[in-house]
Amino acid sequence: MAKNHHMSTKRRVGQTILYIVLILIAIYTLFPVAFLIINAFKPQAEIVGSPLAFPKTWNFSYIANAADQIHFFKALGITLLVTVISVALLVIVSSLAAWVMVRNKNKFSSVLLLMFTAAMLIPFQAVMYPLLNLFEGIYLKNLTGLILMYGGFGLSLSVFLYHGFIKSVPASIEEAAVIDGANIFQLFFRVVFPLLKSTTATVIILNAMWIWNDYLLPFLVIGNGEVRTLTLELYFAKMTSGQYGNPWELIFPAVFVSIIPIIVVFLFLQKYIVKGVSDGAIKA
Repeated sequence: MAKNHHMSTKRRVGQTILYIVLILIAIYTLFPVAFLIINAFKPQAEIVGSPLAFPKTWNFSYIANAADQIHFFKALGITLLVTVISVALLVIVSSLAAWVMVRNKNKFSSVLLLMFTAAMLIPFQAVMYPLLNLFEGIYLKNLTGLILMYGGFGLSLSVFLYHGFIKSVPASIEEAAVIDGANIFQLFFRVVFPLLKSTTATVIILNAMWIWNDYLLPFLVIGNGEVRTLTLELYFAKMTSGQYGNPWELIFPAVFVSIIPIIVVFLFLQKYIVKGVSDGAIKA
């Protein structure tokens, strides 16, 4: 009896320590977001004087001014266009490629998968300038080229995740569909693809967050043109308004309105992320 009581006490202490650690991690993770939100409604003097304090008044005019300064709705439309087309391209190409490699078990498929996996280890900086020179030579240093670059860079991880999950899909399901008269496109898009929902959601959210928040590639490809993504608008707004200091009353609300759309997408798809990553990685 005493032994059971000791084990129960030890378990409760362990759980308490675990909860404390998790709470500290949550605070550490959420602090930058909270810091951003409370400073998005303050004037410059209040931000500099008391950055950790809540606003004396929640003034939404700073949000409206920031949205106007970064041409929010135009930049939002461009960013949304680039993100949606790039992610759609990634989902279709990577899922099809992974399916073909899984169902055609030969040395070529194995080598191809190895190449996709190895590509995840190559940093963007290593291929940055050759890639830009190539796209400039074929007149694709524009929005179309930017979308194609995103489609290429996100392909390796997406193929890896899809490949791992498709291996768990029984081939008998596809054989039954072929017997019923399904062609190759019906077989994939009506039979196989609906089964990949969790992995597809993972691929969407991982790539969408990366593309939405990326600054370097848009800056290198489309630069200081009239067509700008949200990250470029944030950069040039700071450069224009902050010649003699940091315009915090513009930067904080501008960043705040920029991250709202991708946070909404994340909240809708978050339940699929862990499941999709584990399904794709463990079975790979």
